[in-house]
Amino acid sequence: MPRKDLKVSVGNVQIKPGLALGSWTAFSSNGDKAMAMADLVLTEDELPAVMAKLQQDGIEITAIHNHLQHETPRIMYMHVEGHGAATKLAQSIHDALAATGTPAETPAAAAQKIDLDAAAIDQAMDRQGKDNGGIYQYSGPRAETIRDRGMVIPASMGVATAINFQPTGSGRAAITGDFVLLSSEVNPVISALRENGIQVTAQHSHMLNEEPRLFFMHFWANDDAAKLAKGLRVALEKTNSKR
Repeated sequence: MPRKDLKVSVGNVQIKPGLALGSWTAFSSNGDKAMAMADLVLTEDELPAVMAKLQQDGIEITAIHNHLQHETPRIMYMHVEGHGAATKLAQSIHDALAATGTPAETPAAAAQKIDLDAAAIDQAMDRQGKDNGGIYQYSGPRAETIRDRGMVIPASMGVATAINFQPTGSGRAAITGDFVLLSSEVNPVISALRENGIQVTAQHSHMLNEEPRLFFMHFWANDDAAKLAKGLRVALEKTNSKR
């Protein structure tokens, strides 16, 4: 659910919704019991009303924090989790989003060819990315099985490392996303990113009851895309991520 209504910049980079402004909700089920998780992109003014509505409906707030630094206007990210009937969970999240400027879904416009050497980035990353509306993306699921209160959490519910490239001209790209880490991986990944000119912008939890315990590390840089890809690969190799 991209926040196409927001105009957010970091320095001289205007962020496309697919880079760091995409709210999402995912559902999984175990028999007749559903689990919903969501990451909602909110302005500071929207946050109180969304929180009140979700708590009124029994949806748990599991984290509220930044992902970026020095963005204008300030953006907050609210992670939530709910258990119960899928349609009730969906209605609750829908009603909470009604208190925001999140636009209704519209047909996607035909995307222009991405202004990056995707083959060179893939080679540097040693994996295959995909063009998603002008943002070049990678997803790296954990090798472990992640559970919450006994239910398996699929990688698509926010437990896969996400890496996004937005072209900024002349072979450069702004990068952001988050590494999904065990505690033992946190500081090796910080070191790998910093040694390769990539800023760590946040490190925190997104959930409350996951097993094993996970930490989420957000990052930012705007530089030569292939150079950044090499640094990200070094960091990924410090993690137990699937190929």
